[in-house]
Amino acid sequence: MTATNWRTLLKGKHQLSLRLFLLLNAVSAGFSIVVPSANTQHLTVPIIMVLVISLSCLLWQFVNKKKLININAVSLIIGLLWAWHIYIKVSAMPIRDLNFLIIALLAILFIGSISFINNIQAFIASCLPVTAMILWLDQGDNWPRVLYSIVLPGIGITIQNIIQQRNDNFTRRLMDKLLEEKETLNDLSMLDPLTGLYNRRGFQNRLETVLALGSGTHFVLLLDIDHFKAYNDNYGHSMGDQALTHVSAAIRDAVRSRDIVTRYGGEEFMVLLTDVDTEQALQTAERIRQRVYDLKIPHLFNEDVATHVTTSIGLAVLEQQNIEEALRQADSALYRAKRQGRNSIFVSESLLPS
Repeated sequence: MTATNWRTLLKGKHQLSLRLFLLLNAVSAGFSIVVPSANTQHLTVPIIMVLVISLSCLLWQFVNKKKLININAVSLIIGLLWAWHIYIKVSAMPIRDLNFLIIALLAILFIGSISFINNIQAFIASCLPVTAMILWLDQGDNWPRVLYSIVLPGIGITIQNIIQQRNDNFTRRLMDKLLEEKETLNDLSMLDPLTGLYNRRGFQNRLETVLALGSGTHFVLLLDIDHFKAYNDNYGHSMGDQALTHVSAAIRDAVRSRDIVTRYGGEEFMVLLTDVDTEQALQTAERIRQRVYDLKIPHLFNEDVATHVTTSIGLAVLEQQNIEEALRQADSALYRAKRQGRNSIFVSESLLPS
C-alpha cells in the first residue's frame, strides 16, 4: 500500500509539472503572436507549433489522466521550437537586438524553473536549445550577461533538486520504517503477550490462510490445564503465569511448525493440526499430554493427593471448513475428558466407530 501511494504521489507531481509547463508555454506563445516583442512577422511556424502542441498535450492530459506523457521529450521538442522561433525572429531583424535575446532567454528560463523546480532533466531539456541558440546568435559579444542569466536559475534549480531528492529519500525511508513498525504491531496484536502463542485474532488470520489452501484433513485440539484454579489459589498468580508459559512451550514443541497453537482462554489452549489423518492427530494429542506431564510441575490440588500439572484434551475433525462446529465437538470431548478423570484424551462422537 505504501509503495502504491508513493508511486501515485510521484505520478501526481509529474502531471502537475507537465500541465504547468504546457500552460505557461501556451500562454507565452499566444502572447508572442498577439504582442510580438520585435518589429517583425507576428506568426512563425514554430510559434504556432508551440501553441498547438501545448494545447493538444494539455487536452490529452485531462482526457487520459492515467497515461503519462514523456515529460523530457515534450520539454525538448518545445525547447527546440522556441529556439527555431528565436532564430527566425532574429534573422528578420535589420540589427541584432540584444534586449530581445535576453527577454526571450529569461522567459524560457522562467517557464522551465517554475515548471520543473524538482526535475532538473526536464529543465535542461527545455532550456538548453534556446540557450545554445542565443549564445550562437549573440556571437559572444555579450556572453557575461547571457551566461549570468543562464547560470543563476541553473544553480537555483540544481540546489533545489538536491534538497528535494534528500527530502524524498528521507520521506521514503520514513515510510518504509513506519510500514515495518505497522507490520510489527500487527504481528504483536495477534500474539498472546504471556505465552507468545497466537491469540484468537491471530488464529483466525492463520486459519483463513490454511482454509484458502484447501488441501488435506485438519483436526482441532482443545486443551485445558487440570485444576488450574486450584493451582492459582495455592501457588499464586505469578507461579500460575510461569506454569502457563511452561505448558505453552511444551505444546508448541510437541507439534509441527505448520500447526497453529493458540491460547484460547485463561488456561485453555487450541491446536489446529493441518493435513493429518486421525491416527496422526491422536499421536500428536498423546505427545502433547505426555510432554505436559513430563514437565513435573508440582500441583497439590487437595490435602490428600500430590501430583503434577496435567492437561485434558478434546479432539475433533474440521469438516467443510466449519470451525465453529469443530470447536463445539472438541469442547464436548474435552468436557468428557474432564468428567472421567482428567489427564486424558477424548475424541468427538463423529470420530468414534459407529
